[in-house]
Amino acid sequence: MSGNAHVERLMAAESNPMHDLVGFRVTGWDTDYARLEMPISPQVANRHGLPHGGLYAMLLDSAIGFAGVYTGDPDRPMMAMTLSLTTNFLSQPRGTRLIVEGRRIGGGRSTFFGEAEVRDETGERLATGTGVFRYRKGGG
Repeated sequence: MSGNAHVERLMAAESNPMHDLVGFRVTGWDTDYARLEMPISPQVANRHGLPHGGLYAMLLDSAIGFAGVYTGDPDRPMMAMTLSLTTNFLSQPRGTRLIVEGRRIGGGRSTFFGEAEVRDETGERLATGTGVFRYRKGGG
């Protein structure tokens, strides 16, 4: 199964109305890694016409969370909840698409640590974040 087909199969079991509302897609997902992408649209802008800072925080949180709960098996979903998230806003986008990469960087049986960054397709680094997450049992 190709990488994209595998990600799509896994994501079918991870459907979430918030992800659909905001418009991001998981385009890469593997052990300790997740990649999200979304177009920049007026619906996610602040009063200055830029992506809202809360959007960056949500994307960083989601990317780290996905990176930490990858199982590779849609019949064995793992969940996590955010205990702490630090977000750093660095720049303004020059492009039209946000790309977020998250990584699980450590942890144990009940918690994990991660980091992520948001860039646009030009490579402009827009925001970074670190987080602490607690694993949750079950898929719901």
